[in-house]
Amino acid sequence: MPDARPREIYLLQPRQLSPETIAVTFAKTSRSPQSFREIAEELTDEASARFHEKWVVGYGHASVAEHAVLHIAFENVSRLAIESIESNRLASYTEKSTRYQMWDAHSYYVPIEVRGTDYEGPYRDTCDALFAAYAESLEPVRKVVESRFPRKEDEAEGRYEGRIRSKYVDVCRFLLPSAALANVGMTANARVLEHAIRKMLSHPLDEVRQIGESVKRAAQVETPTLVKYAERVPYLERSASALDTLAQGLAAQSGSGTVRLLDYEPGAETRVLAAALFAHSSCSYDHARAEVEAMDRTEREEFARTLLGDLEPFDDPLRELEHSTYTFEAVLDQGAYFELKRHRMMTQTPQRLTAELGFAVPRLLTDAGFETRYREAMEMAEEAFRQLEGWNPYVAAYLVPNGFNRRVLMTLNLREAFHLCELRSAPNAHFSIRRLALQVAEQIQEVHPLLAKFMRLPAHVDWRAIEREYFTKL
Repeated sequence: MPDARPREIYLLQPRQLSPETIAVTFAKTSRSPQSFREIAEELTDEASARFHEKWVVGYGHASVAEHAVLHIAFENVSRLAIESIESNRLASYTEKSTRYQMWDAHSYYVPIEVRGTDYEGPYRDTCDALFAAYAESLEPVRKVVESRFPRKEDEAEGRYEGRIRSKYVDVCRFLLPSAALANVGMTANARVLEHAIRKMLSHPLDEVRQIGESVKRAAQVETPTLVKYAERVPYLERSASALDTLAQGLAAQSGSGTVRLLDYEPGAETRVLAAALFAHSSCSYDHARAEVEAMDRTEREEFARTLLGDLEPFDDPLRELEHSTYTFEAVLDQGAYFELKRHRMMTQTPQRLTAELGFAVPRLLTDAGFETRYREAMEMAEEAFRQLEGWNPYVAAYLVPNGFNRRVLMTLNLREAFHLCELRSAPNAHFSIRRLALQVAEQIQEVHPLLAKFMRLPAHVDWRAIEREYFTKL
């Protein structure tokens, strides 16, 4: 008997093959005995396009498009537009950080909708005032940080600046409006990208629609077939308009920095343990659950320790934790939301960005003697927002600074909760998101202590202490 073919693991190089050809190469393996190299050698860009027209577009085998991966650079787009760009779960993003970089004056977007109208003047004046206050705040806040974190002996100036920069830029960023320009890199497959383009082309903001058109043109250079049918979606536009109308009668509710657990399943810990037992047996789920329910407290604790007690710092918990889910309502500042939105394995429903919920005041601004100036700038932004809101609430959102609060609904499973709470409660995380992460962890631990106690959280850190230390007002 001849030996089996030797194992081979290799890359199909995008320098040699187009993304569409790579996608066809992988797709054809389901019915071809040839190696991937042999399949690829027989393909041309034209043949690949015909394949996609027939099978992906014509017959709806959209999963084939997932093998065509693109890397897209977005430069000088507003942070408000980035929310739409980054709203796709199955993509990867890296963006310009407000924690480690500083913004220049006038680095903001002026939307097409406002240009040439009576609102352009107030819009520009507000952005200029916010950026001026931001620039003015950097030095006094830095001096307070330097007094608390002095330069070490023999520490280079550049290294020292890197060590303290996030500590003061973290605070000054509360003044930056959502019109602030930023860069973001996106990696996505063609299937995800087509969906992203469709959403952007259906967005109420002209900037986002223009970005959608630009993304489509850029993507068609490498995937001319897979995204060419991405068009606006009337359903998205009609449903958004109808829901806006329905929601008009709902009065705004106040809220400052609250995190509330709205819904969870009391028996979820039993379900997680039963699922873990089920995975390593040949019995039915009902039998596995009955086995867990028959355990006494000590036995269940030992089982939980077996499941989670050996986690190393960079280990992910087993997927069985995904059988337990939680729904939270959170009110957090816009800067913190920008970090929360990166956790796309949860389902997030944010309310539109407004000035309705007030703004937070970081304590460092108070300690730097900058609170009055900060409040003046924020109140000016709030007044300008209200002027524009009645005309166009979507455009008005450009003027809302990071310090204003926003309400979001989020549903996540326990495995994602481990990730969120552990990552965002770490000492190097921003204090706003640390506060939220520790509140989420505390409330899950209250209802499901058997499993949630294994979250690897920083010792002796409490969200209330973070609140007292870092905020004058929420």
